[in-house]
Amino acid sequence: MNGYHYNAAQDSRSGEATAQEEMYAIRTEHFEHTVSVEEYIEKCVDVEEFLRYCKECRNYGNVWSCPPYDFDPEDYWKKYSTFRIVGVKIYLPEELLPGTYTEEEREEIFERILYPKKEELNQELFALEKDYPGSVSLSGGSCRLCIGENGEGGCDGKTGEGGCARKDGAPCRYPEQMRYSIESLGGNVGLTVTRYLHQELQWIEEGKLPEYFMLVGGLLLP
Repeated sequence: MNGYHYNAAQDSRSGEATAQEEMYAIRTEHFEHTVSVEEYIEKCVDVEEFLRYCKECRNYGNVWSCPPYDFDPEDYWKKYSTFRIVGVKIYLPEELLPGTYTEEEREEIFERILYPKKEELNQELFALEKDYPGSVSLSGGSCRLCIGENGEGGCDGKTGEGGCARKDGAPCRYPEQMRYSIESLGGNVGLTVTRYLHQELQWIEEGKLPEYFMLVGGLLLP
């Protein structure tokens, strides 16, 4: 489990191609690296800086997986000794790359390609939790367990309705399934990707899709 690990796949883990893969022939690459939590905090965690970014997001204060919290995020990291970083690089079909897309069109592409891969990553991390008692996973991006209007926080196709219960002052509907993301706890995902996975993030620019998306989650071990 130590060190850097990489493997590439035409997403063979599920055994059968999804409808999206049959349509688009999605190619993915898998990356892993294990680092001490102490080192990760020193190199990649800046709670105050990323809290400022979080405040600009519509999920801030409205989704239980996002800040503000009733605990210190750095203390959350320090409950564990080791961080197993897991990244999935999702190559977009070449036929999608030349176009320029509206926000609505991009969201449709996310629903077909990105969000199913995100759910696969999160399920992989849940499985690792069972293999390593006392561990907890960090999700690849914000929680989507209770998808609401305008896409606020919720899980690709699961049962929570109307968005996260936090905005109504109610407790989380799925506390045993909800997981925090690296960035919500002050982790710098861009730096994590370059420093530990030896990759680079790409971004949507002027409505054009990047060559690939990068999902990053992980497993905190005692």
